[in-house]
Amino acid sequence: MSDRKRSTARTAFALASALAGSAVLLAAPAAQAAVIDVQYDCKTPIGDKSAVSPIDIKAVKEGSSYKLTMSFQKGVSSSPIELGKGAMSPSAVILVDGAEKVSVPVSGPPNPEAAPADTPIKITDLSGTYTPKKSGKVTFTPGVLTIKAMSTTTTCTPGNSPKPSLEMDVTGTEGTAPQTGTAPTDGTLPQTGPEDSAIALGTLGATVVLSGAAGVLWLTRRGQRARS
Repeated sequence: MSDRKRSTARTAFALASALAGSAVLLAAPAAQAAVIDVQYDCKTPIGDKSAVSPIDIKAVKEGSSYKLTMSFQKGVSSSPIELGKGAMSPSAVILVDGAEKVSVPVSGPPNPEAAPADTPIKITDLSGTYTPKKSGKVTFTPGVLTIKAMSTTTTCTPGNSPKPSLEMDVTGTEGTAPQTGTAPTDGTLPQTGPEDSAIALGTLGATVVLSGAAGVLWLTRRGQRARS
């Protein structure tokens, strides 16, 4: 291979890599996450309790929704008696603010093993689904935690006005036109694959590819008319 051909090949590879990298950046939502300390003031059957737990919130896009997961690094309440396996069920709300204000309920499985008496109870990961109606930047902040155990209910409220654990851009469903059987009015082709693939395809020159396909179709039809 000549030096000129090698140089051309290296340039083409570098350009393709840069475009592919741009596609990945466009497909990934901008997000900022942090582990925050939440001071929970709990109303328990045996009196008021208070404890601090580091908490983080994660979001994973699933179609038009986002799966939220709220994780506790420390227990925030205890029981005067041992709680057997599966005796405690936790749930909470995640407060969404920014482009829209909503509360998302999250819940988790019961305690997977027995919790000793007078020992902070480990809270399992809580998860729920958030389907935004509006697009824009939103924040996610831990809200009220509820613990049900042995026919009792403990309610824990954040007492230190915690900052958001997660901030990210979301795409809402409000005003979104259905894709099936509907032709866009701006002259573009309907999206038939995953959003990330559409972005990557557009970045790497889908317009040229599609125009070429249309040209082949036109030439084929013209040849058929000429033979008839």
